[in-house]
Amino acid sequence: MNVYEYAMKVEKEGEAYYREMAAAATNAGLKKIFTMLADEEVKHYNVFKNMMNNEDMNLDDLHLLTDTKTIFQTLAEEKNNVNFDIDQIQFYKEAMAREDDAHDFYANKADEIKDEKQKEIFVQIAKEEEKHKRVLEEIIAFLEEPADWVASAEF
Repeated sequence: MNVYEYAMKVEKEGEAYYREMAAAATNAGLKKIFTMLADEEVKHYNVFKNMMNNEDMNLDDLHLLTDTKTIFQTLAEEKNNVNFDIDQIQFYKEAMAREDDAHDFYANKADEIKDEKQKEIFVQIAKEEEKHKRVLEEIIAFLEEPADWVASAEF
């Protein structure tokens, strides 16, 4: 399995994980966030597929998490409608670990790649995986203390 096939496998698994999280979410804001994250993983998958097939790519397509502020605004509006199982937090922490692993993989591969455009793509996707992790951290903070939660300034 080459690096692109492996990256595509990672992204496909990430998509499935987030779709499962979306299906289990009872809060509309959380459901929207997990669906968005799953859709982002599909974009990553397609980037790696294009790279594997030597197709041209637009790096602007990699600036992904643009609607996060709106989503966290939705969560803030639903503070009083938070209902979750404690097991969900563990599930979200596992998702954070997956994002960490993906970030590390892409960052390490970027160091190995000679082609500057491909290197830049791996770096960008590594940064996106880090953003995903921060979104999950915010979700955990929201679930643990919904009454006191305020989205970080970054969102």
